[in-house]
Amino acid sequence: MTIENIIDKIYPLPENSKENLIQNITEVSYTKGFCLMKAGKVVPYIYFLKKGIARAYASSENNDITFWFGTEGEPVVSMKSYVEGKPGYESIELLEDCELYQLETSKLKALFNEDIHIANWGRKFAERELIKTEELIISRQYKTALERYKDLLKGKPYLLQRVQLGHIASYLGMSQVSLSRIRAEIK
Repeated sequence: MTIENIIDKIYPLPENSKENLIQNITEVSYTKGFCLMKAGKVVPYIYFLKKGIARAYASSENNDITFWFGTEGEPVVSMKSYVEGKPGYESIELLEDCELYQLETSKLKALFNEDIHIANWGRKFAERELIKTEELIISRQYKTALERYKDLLKGKPYLLQRVQLGHIASYLGMSQVSLSRIRAEIK
């Protein structure tokens, strides 16, 4: 996916504003398994996935809990680092070889002060991320495991071909055994 398409998907910008934003974006590539962001560290960048898939997780004593998957066209960001400049609580691992667009947070914030259109784009970006988080919390609190799995099949069926079932089970808030049982019931 092109950076122009990603920018427009968040919030369309006038051409000169879009060009100013793009001038501050670089392309980077990392291999499968690379840890793009580490919990407890300030991340000075936001990324957008050009190609590949990533997962965000938090570690507990016994395991990792996956709470997000990102695919082509989606932002990869530690909101705590982006908004407050403080260490994030999540780690982000690349599940495939990835090509990403990288934007330094300090440069983006400088652009906010120079261009109201880019500032509005940044606001829309943050609002979209907030809504995604809200939807995840509501799903975890009010839906059954079966309903969460059906939502995944409806909204992101490609994850089943690209992501280990253990990560999917964790994302859905269940054990891998429970996920296998649900999958068998649906077939």
